[in-house]
Amino acid sequence: MVQNIEITIASKEHLSYIPEIEEALYKASLLKGTGIAVRSREYLLGKIEEGKAVIALGNHGKWAGFCYIESWGHNKFVANSGLIVSEEFRGAGLASEIKKRALELSSRLFPGAKLFGLTTSRAVMKINSGLGYKPVTFSQLTDDDEFWKGCETCPYYDILVRTKRDDCLCTAMIMDPTEKHKVNGETKSAGIRVNINHT
Repeated sequence: MVQNIEITIASKEHLSYIPEIEEALYKASLLKGTGIAVRSREYLLGKIEEGKAVIALGNHGKWAGFCYIESWGHNKFVANSGLIVSEEFRGAGLASEIKKRALELSSRLFPGAKLFGLTTSRAVMKINSGLGYKPVTFSQLTDDDEFWKGCETCPYYDILVRTKRDDCLCTAMIMDPTEKHKVNGETKSAGIRVNINHT
């Protein structure tokens, strides 16, 4: 079955999908190797209302994926976090398309900011590498305490505390959009459509 997926900036019309997204993030956080932090319904609501989230919908408006944007260190660092794809839509490259859309939105909202991420997922690392992210040490990330507080719900947080933020199971990656071959920040439409083969 071919799914016509629309990836767009999430808005108030998408608030009804929050329970599904919240549950998917929670389930993913319990799995080893994801490093996904739990986010409350209120937090996700805020991201959507601020225009700092991307959502993917399949045929008949079925929720397919989601990602939100966080900024740190006086907007000098931006993270595309909570990248999640519904189990029904996994394995077809949708996560990469959502990430691309989130990068475009990030560059538009926070021009010049360095985009970074922390992940234990090999799939996410592969996506990031393809988009121009480079592995870095933890010391090259933001020193904003609010960012690191977000790691408290991760099952590996105790490692981060023991190493005084110098190391963890996650790989730190940064992409500087001002460099050549990076995202230019231009967004030409409110949404894009992709077709994926879905069985």
